[in-house]
Amino acid sequence: MAGNSTVRFASAGAALLMLSACAGSNFRPVSDTPVRIGPAYSIRGMTYVPAAAPAYDAVGYASWYGSESGNRTANGEQFRPGWVTAAHTTLPLPTYVEVTALDTGRRIIVRVNDRGPFAQGRIIDLSRGAAEELGIKAQGHAPVRVRRIEPSEKDRERLRKGKPAGGLNPVPARELERLRAQLGVRLR
Repeated sequence: MAGNSTVRFASAGAALLMLSACAGSNFRPVSDTPVRIGPAYSIRGMTYVPAAAPAYDAVGYASWYGSESGNRTANGEQFRPGWVTAAHTTLPLPTYVEVTALDTGRRIIVRVNDRGPFAQGRIIDLSRGAAEELGIKAQGHAPVRVRRIEPSEKDRERLRKGKPAGGLNPVPARELERLRAQLGVRLR
């Protein structure tokens, strides 16, 4: 008798483990491989062509998003609003970028794992966590520089676990002025 209840208990436990594994498999694990470029796609009449873009460096505007908690990102991961991630229309997934707030010169490293933004004039959508880390959450959108980088493995690992990468020094004043001029905005 005792043997039968032990077997039933073990079987029930195994079934529960299998079900929980199935429930968790809706999302791709957070990983840097494989890197996906993907085919061209169209949103709202605009066509986007993903590309490797190893020298990507652009100025424009960032916005942030965070209400999509639990949704699947374009590379299959679970979107977590508090993590330091972002969406970009054409960079490979995942990609690491340095984002600089042009009003303050503050810089952070962000892991791009989603597609977007699909709003005129915006070059990146930051997660709520990334917007907070950069200091632009209260603004809603802000002028930024986005530059593709290859961070250290330590910074990659921190970002893959939802933690901010190591701190970066602010951009020097002269470089910040050059970037603002490139965008054509006057700040402060």
